[in-house]
Amino acid sequence: MPSTLPDGDPAPPDGSLPASALASLGDRALGFYVHVPFCASRCGYCDFNTYTARELGGGASQLSYVDTAIAEVRLAAHVLGPDAPPLETVFFGGGTPTLLPSEHLAAILGEVRDRLGFASDAEITTEANPESVTARSLHRLRQAGFTRISLGMQSAREHVLGVLDRRHTPGRAAAAVAEARAAGFEHINLDLIYGTPGETAEDWQASLDAAIEANPDHVSAYALIVEDGTALARRVARGEIPAPDDDVLADYYEQADVALAQAGYLWYEVANWSAGRSARSRHNELYWTGADWWGIGPGAHSHVGGVRWWNVKHPAAYAGLVEAGRSPAHAREVLGPQARRTEQIMLGLRLRDGLSVSLLSAAGRRAAEEAVGYGLLSRVEHLGGRAVLTLRGRLLADAVVRSLLD
Repeated sequence: MPSTLPDGDPAPPDGSLPASALASLGDRALGFYVHVPFCASRCGYCDFNTYTARELGGGASQLSYVDTAIAEVRLAAHVLGPDAPPLETVFFGGGTPTLLPSEHLAAILGEVRDRLGFASDAEITTEANPESVTARSLHRLRQAGFTRISLGMQSAREHVLGVLDRRHTPGRAAAAVAEARAAGFEHINLDLIYGTPGETAEDWQASLDAAIEANPDHVSAYALIVEDGTALARRVARGEIPAPDDDVLADYYEQADVALAQAGYLWYEVANWSAGRSARSRHNELYWTGADWWGIGPGAHSHVGGVRWWNVKHPAAYAGLVEAGRSPAHAREVLGPQARRTEQIMLGLRLRDGLSVSLLSAAGRRAAEEAVGYGLLSRVEHLGGRAVLTLRGRLLADAVVRSLLD
């Protein structure tokens, strides 16, 4: 699989960070991301850095991944040093983390705990496909210290799951929620996708109803995007299925917001709803608020003190570097004040708490006032006030952001 990573600047072979980045450790929350790049099969819409057994090739394996990941955990602990604050969050993503034996996930998590330490209320999350967990494996993960699980439900309609190339049956996600709750998980998320070709408004409502009935405390809902190079993109290009319709996507988003709000879930980020502040994904909030995190694994991205870097993509290349005692970073960049401000605006505006208008230029503040007039922002107060997206603004969030950056 060819690399699509940006070039950036050379990354030091030992993974060291500038003194200025390390000096600011503790000014922001610190999290850890562990990328598990394996899947049993590839979903037609997926362009994530994941590999099936057939795609993996030589030089890497699922069974040896635990040792490789632990080696990078040790590198991270060495680079961050003894002054690093305890971790507020740890997130295992993929891929399908639960394709690995639960003992392997527990071993990686244990190494992270031993090397870096956890805050007393640390949030520890793993993603999972509904068919990749059992009541027994969920109990083992909970015993290992995982507190939150995010399940990829996507849809409750069999024909929609078929178009997406999902393997689980329509009722499996709800059953997995019940098993996770019985295992003692404090927080449970269901991921949904809307706008799949052939999905009707009735199909989408059935998925929303099924998700709400399962009673997780968090729901994420994402519009289907046809990514270049995916099996879904090839099917659309051949005319086998239509591309998602923007007007339909907007209708389905509003449908989701109404259904979820009526069930007690409030949006706190454009694609995320929670049953109260404590149910929010604290790890994702690290990303959205510009905090620090170290990303373990092939293709994983990291950010510490204004320095961003990204690892080589293929598991074999990643394993080769780590086993040789070198940093697996492909490249890195140091973010200047303007780049950091731009990211604050891009990400902050997507949050329910809104964006401080003080971050905007004079032209940006004028654009914000215009957006209020168009019904895209609910309010704007000069310097010290906040700009908050309306429902219509959420539908056009990217365009609103661009206008504020002009």
